[in-house]
Amino acid sequence: MKVSSKVLVVTGAGSGMGRELTLQLLAKGAHIAAVDISENGLAETKQLAGAAANRLSTHLLNIADREQTARFPEEVIKIHGKVDGLINNAGIIQPFIPINELSYETIDRIMQINFMGTVQLTKAFLPYLLRRPEAHIANVSSMGGFIPFPGQSFYGASKAAVKLFTEGLYAELQGTNVQVTIIYPGAVSTNIMANSGLEQPKTTAAQANRTLSAQQAATIMIRGIEKNKTRILVGPDARMLDMLYRISPSWAIRFISKQMKKAGR
Repeated sequence: MKVSSKVLVVTGAGSGMGRELTLQLLAKGAHIAAVDISENGLAETKQLAGAAANRLSTHLLNIADREQTARFPEEVIKIHGKVDGLINNAGIIQPFIPINELSYETIDRIMQINFMGTVQLTKAFLPYLLRRPEAHIANVSSMGGFIPFPGQSFYGASKAAVKLFTEGLYAELQGTNVQVTIIYPGAVSTNIMANSGLEQPKTTAAQANRTLSAQQAATIMIRGIEKNKTRILVGPDARMLDMLYRISPSWAIRFISKQMKKAGR
């Protein structure tokens, strides 16, 4: 779906990939309903939009709140007159600790934001999207959604749930006007650690060189959405791990475990 003149909802728009998605979509002529839980983050995104801010609305929304998400489509349509697409980008990670030490409170928070937030917004907007001549839903999973990372088991489980949910949605919407895309970012430089309430770890120069900028990641994502790709792998690490996991899942898991230990995780 070409994004010019389309109305798109972008979650997590107050920072990182969500902000870059918002700014790049605006640059392509889209109208954006930007969603975040951070009022300051949304204000910064709006300021960065410059002259394009007249096609941008900002919305404070807790995507884990079912009642808020159920009412949200009407709020967007009241402002923009229609809605053509949804990019479920918002998400958090967990503290880098094993399953045995993770509290149920933390587990619930991860699943409510990463998985149920995606489900609730998709359910809320789908009836409206089905009425459009063409529409698009893009859900952001993670390379952690198809290969496990020790210390991030529930983050991975939430993103694996997003993966299968999105694939099921793709199957069910065959023959309709709604295109569906699942996105697997690799290592991307974002504020996800801070937004998850975690301390940002120090990175080596080698790690930094292997990390995509949020701007680069957003460009890849938008290009794939405009081509109606079903599956978008963002970054060389995501592509490599996808290939390795397909060849030998057990070897790939051992490889990741060793790399995480080297990184002090």
